[in-house]
Amino acid sequence: MPRSRDLRLTGALDATDLARVAVFAALMAALGLPGSFSAFGGVPITAQSLGVMLAGAILGPRLGALSMIVLLTLVAAGLPLLAGGRGGIGVFTGPSAGYIFGWVLGAFVTGLIVHSSARKPTVLRTALGVLIGGIGVVYALGIPVQALVTRLPLGHTFVLSMAFIPGDLLKAAVATTTVGTLLRAYPRAFRRTWASPRERDAARVDAMR
Repeated sequence: MPRSRDLRLTGALDATDLARVAVFAALMAALGLPGSFSAFGGVPITAQSLGVMLAGAILGPRLGALSMIVLLTLVAAGLPLLAGGRGGIGVFTGPSAGYIFGWVLGAFVTGLIVHSSARKPTVLRTALGVLIGGIGVVYALGIPVQALVTRLPLGHTFVLSMAFIPGDLLKAAVATTTVGTLLRAYPRAFRRTWASPRERDAARVDAMR
């Protein structure tokens, strides 16, 4: 049965893989251009979490996470690629550090869920992936670090962070719609093949033997 090449966590990257990683790192930088505004505890609200969802859902777990690593490496080198023109080592010690590191794991988990089957991703599976990976995982890393840096109680920080949820749910809806549109209009963007209905039926018959 055909399986996604991105589900293999080992193996050399080819030129196309590297180009796709670079494109999504650039997309993340572009999503930071509109800027941001700071909310509770100085954590900036940006459009860049949408890029995390799209990277994982389209590139898959390995390449999606790698695109985030490339972006953060460039940021650490001093390039102002985060929303508001932020860059440099200092951003990794501020209130938003946990959310930023969460982008890597968030893209990975999103990709794992969306690409977990040999079948084409459904709307439900895509939505589940971006909600768990793009929101749940990022918050799970971001909130504790924010509480630590701001010296606010964890529970209080959690409640304050819930103000971000409506915007993130909107981004999840946009990501789910975008992935569904790409699947119909340009499936080559995913660089994988899915099992056809006939192949799935044959696999079921083999499993019953």
